[in-house]
This record gives sequence, C-alpha cells and structure tokens, in this order.
Amino acid sequence: MEPIIREAKPEDKPFIEEIARLTWGGEDYLARVFDEWVRDGNFYVLELEGKVIGTAKLTLLPKRVGWMEGLRVHPDYRGRGFGRMLHNFIVSKGKELAEEGKIDALEFATYFLNRESIAMAKKNGFKIVKRYYIMGKAVEEIKPSKPSDSTIASLEELEYEKYIPVGWKFVHKVPEALEWLKEKAIIKECNGAKFMMPKDSESAFVPFRLSKSYVEQLLPCMAQEALNANQKYIEIMVPEERKELLEPLKELGFEVWDNPKEPNVLVFRRRFE
Repeated sequence: MEPIIREAKPEDKPFIEEIARLTWGGEDYLARVFDEWVRDGNFYVLELEGKVIGTAKLTLLPKRVGWMEGLRVHPDYRGRGFGRMLHNFIVSKGKELAEEGKIDALEFATYFLNRESIAMAKKNGFKIVKRYYIMGKAVEEIKPSKPSDSTIASLEELEYEKYIPVGWKFVHKVPEALEWLKEKAIIKECNGAKFMMPKDSESAFVPFRLSKSYVEQLLPCMAQEALNANQKYIEIMVPEERKELLEPLKELGFEVWDNPKEPNVLVFRRRFE
C-alpha cells in the first residue's frame, strides 16, 4: 500500500503520542501541542497501511511567513525517504499559500547536526538567514522560585535584532509580531526581569535582555517553569552577533550543545517570487 499524506484528525492522537515517546528520549513536545495544532490547521500526517508514521506542520507567522515545524518520522520507518516526502509536501503547500497571496516565504529552523534536513532545504532553494547558539543549564543546579505573570507592551523591550526567538520558532521583529507574542507566548517576571516561553512548542526560554546579570536574575524562575514542564534543562538561544555572551553565560553554568565552533541552530528561508 502506498503512503498517503492527509490532514491530521483528533483520532490520530495515539499515533502521535507514540512517535513523541520515541523522539528525543521521550521529551518531544508534539503530543502536548497536538490538539492545538489540529485546531490551527495545516497540520499533516503521513499514513502507511492504516498507521500514522510521520507528521509535519505549517504555521503562519508575522511578515507573511509560513513556518515549517513538527516534521517527524517514527523511528521504525526512518531511512526510507518518508522525511523527504513530508518536507517536499510542506514546500508544495507553501507554494499554494504563496499563490493564494497568504505568504511570501517559507522558513524553518534546525540543529546543525541534522544534515539530512539541511541537505533537503538547500536542494529546495532555502538559504541560511540567521544563526544562533543554543545553550543549556541543568535545572537541578538551581534553587527554583515562582515567577509572576507579566505582559509585553513594546517590541523594544526585547533585545533582539531582526528575529525574536520563541522556543524553536524565530519570529520577524516587525510591528505585527507584538500582538502575535501576546497571543502565543507566556510572559513571566522575576525580580524585575522578564522572560517568555512559547505556548505551543518546546520551551526554550527567552530572556528579554541579553546579559550575564539579567540571565542570572532569571535563573530561579526559569528553573521553576522548567520543572513545571518536566524539563531537565534551561535552554536559551544566543544570536550569532552576540557571541561575546557565550563565555559569561558559561560562567553561570550554561553549555553550548555539542560545543561546536560555529552556531548550532540554523534558520532557513525560501522566498517565493
């Protein structure tokens, strides 16, 4: 039987939960966001012989961007071209949305060791437009403290250029991003400093300001939120142009994942003419 790609349905959830349990040591966020992604639409599954073995999602972001995420293949079915099939399907969906005048470009982020995904992207005309270092610190090393709820009044509160990291999504810093953040991000305050987390994906934390002292101020509250989400690490994204922060953050106990010489998170973009 040939595999088919179709829109995800509520009854697919057990299959998605199985894939999530077998991905990233059981820490995959996919099962947690399944219901919301089904409601949001543009969420697809790959079905083979009655079993869902893969997923892919296309999310609309500010600045008319179609964001590609959630591409997964069940471990038992990897190495058979299903990942490429899902990638190409989402690219074709992006073309359709561009023809309908809904988006101008497709974007996505991936880890630098995901060579297959990078190769597929380059073959389909994607180019790297931004690079980050993802750093992590073990939660167990920190005494947690409960943060208070907060809000964001202006994008100027965020010390990021061009893109704002929100988990593993990277949102263009354009005026409409403010309302998007108010809807899609959880904003907390800790000792007068602010950070945010995405509502619908993996919880890399986003300090509003990038400095050793500011991040240190946030650590107890980020630790509490990580514990609430059953996360073992606090993860933050450091833009390539702020590389000078790596050593100060290492002094706080953060480590760059896999310790590469170059940034380890790549943001890709393909514009539709």
